[in-house]
Amino acid sequence: MFRFIGRNILTGLVTILPVLLTLYLIYWLAHSAETLLGASIRTLLPSHLYWPGMGVFAGLVVAFLIGLLMHAYLVQRLFAAAENLLYHMPLVKSVYGAIRDFFDYFSPTVKKEFEQVVAVTIGSSGMQVIGFVTQEVPEQLPEGFRGEDSILVYLPLSYMIGGYAVLMPRSAVRPLDMSIEEAMRFTLTAGVTGFTPHETVSKTIHQQN
Repeated sequence: MFRFIGRNILTGLVTILPVLLTLYLIYWLAHSAETLLGASIRTLLPSHLYWPGMGVFAGLVVAFLIGLLMHAYLVQRLFAAAENLLYHMPLVKSVYGAIRDFFDYFSPTVKKEFEQVVAVTIGSSGMQVIGFVTQEVPEQLPEGFRGEDSILVYLPLSYMIGGYAVLMPRSAVRPLDMSIEEAMRFTLTAGVTGFTPHETVSKTIHQQN
């Protein structure tokens, strides 16, 4: 009896916690934008012209404008120079690098660099690891890496603690029928939760309802 109750409580927590954490993150971002930018807006506008939510709206506008500016070559160079400074500061470079790598995963421009999920065969033992093809055009590789039958593959480590960019022959990889998100989630958890495509999860939930 207690085992049945405990199992169902655990199932309920596993089901609802990701939803709650996602909603809380959205709330935290909105609340932070409203607190920081809303206070600035209230100092510029009369109180009767301010309405709740202007801080969040201002945050979205600022993010949009920064995104537009990042398309300009000069802004890219200035940002790269500032970022390079951070990467040369003790302690700061480790913290910033970890945060930067985490948010790069959600960046639309970075996702385009992962062109294909592949299984990489290592040596003659038959051992395989999941990788992402990041570059398969020889002309876009460094001079010493331009093999005619070679591609650049990123091999992520579990729990997002890093990874390796490896040049390898095409014959050592084979495509996998997985999306980038599915492969990253599977690798992130070291396969503990198994692999279930989003389509299968949605279909199962629909059938249960």
